Amino acid sequence: MSSLNLDDFTDLIERPDGGVRRDAEARRERQIVPPGSLGRLDDLGEWLSAAQSAVPVRPIERPRVVLFAGDHGVAELGVSAGPAGGAHQLVREVLEGGRPVSVLARRLGVPVRIVDMALDCDPDTLPAEVVRHRVRRGSGRIDLEDALTLEEAEAAFRAGVAVADEEADSGTDLVVLGDVSVGGTTPAGVLIAALCGTDASVVTGRGGLAIDDLAWMRKCAAIRDALRRARPVLGDQLQLLATVGGADLAAITGFLLQSAVRKMPVILDGVVTAACALVAQRIAFRAPDWWLAAHDSGEPGQAKALDRMALEPLLSHGVTVGEGAGALLALPLVQAAAALSAELPEKPQASGVPEKDEPGDESAEDVDTKEETA
Repeated sequence: MSSLNLDDFTDLIERPDGGVRRDAEARRERQIVPPGSLGRLDDLGEWLSAAQSAVPVRPIERPRVVLFAGDHGVAELGVSAGPAGGAHQLVREVLEGGRPVSVLARRLGVPVRIVDMALDCDPDTLPAEVVRHRVRRGSGRIDLEDALTLEEAEAAFRAGVAVADEEADSGTDLVVLGDVSVGGTTPAGVLIAALCGTDASVVTGRGGLAIDDLAWMRKCAAIRDALRRARPVLGDQLQLLATVGGADLAAITGFLLQSAVRKMPVILDGVVTAACALVAQRIAFRAPDWWLAAHDSGEPGQAKALDRMALEPLLSHGVTVGEGAGALLALPLVQAAAALSAELPEKPQASGVPEKDEPGDESAEDVDTKEETA
């Protein structure tokens, strides 16, 4: 039996400040560019104001990419174009600056943090700050066995909560969230199918490296078999993550919930983060108000999850590589929305037009005149 009470998040998570959002909308109506003429940038600026409880909105000055990493036993079935157990190589390439997310982060001046939760490699081969939260070496093969024990799932979830606290305490004002995994889109598909009550074929995509038709059929079968194991534990979200998730997915779920508790906005990347967000929404229904969907990755499971959470992607560039790259592409858009909201001047007040008196603002002279007339 877990000692973690997930119901606490329902009480701890508040929505972004609605009153502040109304103030931001009113300020937007006074600016020189007509309301609505900036499209979604208007909504983004107002959302940021509400999240920050600030009008005008503050600029996004300390964003950070946070990537949770892990290997998945189900990759042994050939459901991914990457080699089973090969996520550690992707992590090294990110650290060495050779992955798309590394290039984008370097160009945008955003630091990247990688958190190893279940990589299938010797921890001594990676920096200590990467591996210090690791729960186990690889997650179980979910079509046949649990991904984690309940204790491991709780440890991974708590690690995600701790990472969120570390980021909030360090002054991070927005997180670009992603994953580095091999086989991770398969448990993501299981979670989405289970929580949306749909079939495996509806959520099975081709992953970040575009698997062929045979691999897609193997992946669909794996999701179908894992879905049978998921349905009996749908009422217990931690047990669900233990049964058909993985250490990285459990950590991302904890991270998302604690980020909402700490009022730290998050940009979601692809189908893995969307699946974890769906689990987190099941735990605390107000949590999605703190998240943005960065882009449409083309994964059917992601589209299903985002639709269920009423999150509309900001971009649609067909980026499937994962690792936070698509989410990082959306960051300049969010920063632009903040700048426009804060820096556009207000319309000058028309000269020669007296301000309208508010009720009850009559001067003593006006009152005397009225009394004499009477």
